[in-house]
Parts: sequence; C-alpha cells; structure tokens
Amino acid sequence: MTFSFLRRTLGVSLLTLGSALLLPACTTDTTATAEAERLPFIGEREIRPRADGGPADTLYATIPAFRLTNQDGQVITNDTFAGKVYITDFFFATCPSICPKMQSELLRVYTQFKGDPRVLLLSHTIDPAHDSIPVLRDYAQRLGIQDASRWHFATASHDSIFALARAYMTAAQVDKQVPGGYAHSGAFALVDPQRRIRGVYDGMNPLEVQRLLDELPLLLQEVEQEQKAAR
Repeated sequence: MTFSFLRRTLGVSLLTLGSALLLPACTTDTTATAEAERLPFIGEREIRPRADGGPADTLYATIPAFRLTNQDGQVITNDTFAGKVYITDFFFATCPSICPKMQSELLRVYTQFKGDPRVLLLSHTIDPAHDSIPVLRDYAQRLGIQDASRWHFATASHDSIFALARAYMTAAQVDKQVPGGYAHSGAFALVDPQRRIRGVYDGMNPLEVQRLLDELPLLLQEVEQEQKAAR
C-alpha cells in the first residue's frame, strides 16, 4: 500500500477508536441494561426531539440499501440479512498481500459460529472485473465454504462496492502502484439486525479477531433480549 493510503486508513482507524473510546456522547449508546452488556454503536448519530416533549430519540447511522450478487449467482440485499447479525470484509481473489491472512482470520469466525443461523458473513470483492461469479464460487470452495447462504462472497460495480466500504468504515481504492492494483484495509465490521455497526476490528490482528469472537455473543444476547421484549 502507498504511504498516503495507509495514512488515510490509519486515520479512519483512529477516528473509529476515538469515537468508541473518547467520544461516547457522540457514538455510544449510554443506556445500560440490566440483562446484558451492550456493545457501542459505531458511527454518527442524530438526536431527534419528540413532538410529545418526551425524551429525544437517538437515531444511529445505518448501512444503506444495497444489491449484490453472490457466488451462487443469487441477488442479495439488506433483506437477506434481516434479523441476523453479520460480519463484513473487502477483498479480491488475486490479492497478493493481506487478503489470505484476512480470510484465514475470518474463517476462524465462520468455523466458530457456522452452527448458529443467526450469524452470517459477507465478503465484497473490490475487483469485480476479474472476480466473476465462477471465480467467487471457486474462491469460496477453496476456503471450504459450501453453503453460500451462510457466507456470501459478493460482487457489484466498483462505485457500489467502494461506497459500501466507506459505509462499513473501511477503505478501498484502485491503486496501480501497489501489488495487485488495489489498496484496501483489513477491517471487519460487525453489524446488528438494524443495520448499525457495533464493532470494527483489524482483520490482520489475531487479538482483534479474538475480540470480535468475544463480542459477538454479547450482541447475539442483546438481540435475543430485544426480540423477547418485542413479543
């Protein structure tokens, strides 16, 4: 990666860390629950006064609507992940640098939660010209992924993928000066059923991935309690 791209990527990481740790009033839900520890909400939020004069509503940033195609040629949208917790990353099949390590770490997550239908994975290719449906299918199979409904390897236009990368608080861009022609960060994002980011992790760092593995059950417990309360 180029120095300038790394600097921008580091800036995103530091902003995320600062948002989560230093500015909880801006990015973190401070309402504690007696039932379970809650993960922070990562990203911008809007405070919206209520017409009845009650406590203001807090609206957290959500992942925008998307339409992708996975390794089985199936169209996937936000509705594909309705009611689920999911983890995202960005890669490309011919990546000569960080992608193999990232996918190895994400495979740890898949292996631990592959028996839990509440957890899905979504990997976006940043090289749609090369990473056709057959290429994505072969890539998934070489990782040992036979069920596309649990781990989607998805493609779309460059513009769509790069816009989603920004929404998931990661970085990706065309860069002919680096091996493979693309520069990108190795971030994993943890997303809740309301399409809100609840964690961002360095997919190149096994300790960060372990943090994801430790925090995922907390989010699942929170979701379960919210669903019970809504019945």
